Amino acid sequence: MLSVVVEQPMRMAVCERPTPEPAEGEVRVRVRFAGICGSDLHIFHGKNPFATYPRIVGHEFVGRVDAVGAGVSVLRLGERVVVDPVVSCGQCHACRIGRHNVCSRLQVIGVHRDGGFTEYACVPARNAYVVPDGMAAASAAVIEPFAVAAHVTHRTGVLPTDLALIYGAGPVGLNLLQVLKRVYGIRAFITDHVDERLALARGCGAEDDEIINTSREPLAQALARRGVEGGPTLVYDAVCHPAILEEAVRIAAPAGRIGVLGFSATPSALPQQLLTGKELTLYASRLNCAMFPTVIDWIARGLVDPGHIVTHQVGLRDVAGAFDLAASQPRVSCKVLLDLGGDA
Repeated sequence: MLSVVVEQPMRMAVCERPTPEPAEGEVRVRVRFAGICGSDLHIFHGKNPFATYPRIVGHEFVGRVDAVGAGVSVLRLGERVVVDPVVSCGQCHACRIGRHNVCSRLQVIGVHRDGGFTEYACVPARNAYVVPDGMAAASAAVIEPFAVAAHVTHRTGVLPTDLALIYGAGPVGLNLLQVLKRVYGIRAFITDHVDERLALARGCGAEDDEIINTSREPLAQALARRGVEGGPTLVYDAVCHPAILEEAVRIAAPAGRIGVLGFSATPSALPQQLLTGKELTLYASRLNCAMFPTVIDWIARGLVDPGHIVTHQVGLRDVAGAFDLAASQPRVSCKVLLDLGGDA
């Protein structure tokens, strides 16, 4: 089979590898589409502290079950599935309290173990969720980043009276926007400095006055001009630059909640006086915790459409160009999918 292997930082190749056989409790998926995520780019650039090499990357993928391991029903053969990359031990403290995404022995498919940038991938059967008939395969491939958005909103909670601000109109920020606007029905502003990304926000439910290009409008003034008094009650940092978290603390409303995604190693200078004075709550959010059924239900009911952020589909052998497109051309690309050629 053909696989995309990051052999070491800054060295990637499309290689022939033996087709794997599913172990006990696993299914083998013939991959159709796999999404390129920022974390895949970080692994390629040697900036993901959790990855080991060599590694078949990719943790957003959809395909069809073509083989099952011992203990897995043969009735699963032929299922069209999307894969949750979170593999937990089920026994540590985090797992016992239902926080499987921060398991002390966590393995993430595509990071700690081989992922979906390959023609065939073996995954735990419990991580392979059936995709409903009628759901486009390209949309199903983006369920994982939607589950990230679903998880952080689950962490922070969303009240009918909330007014939200999202930093960053990348894939996760745009997915967050859909969740807030179309599932919860609240007002949500989104910021970026790339007009083309902000244009995608309209397709995700944003009104014109909810879109803020921070290269032209300082954020505090932009919110004031839009009638936001006291600051947003919900803030989501989908950019993860230290200065953004510092600004979020300054502009958040009293009793506000801030959802933080990402893994910047650079410290933020957070003033304790503001945190305590406004009694803010910070919610760190990693991956997702059993949110795939929720997202699949949202899509099936027509509440959200992950396909809105898909801008490109690229063949497996053109993976180098696809990585360049995803990394360096934000004006023309958002979510780039690799087409692995499977039937899904």
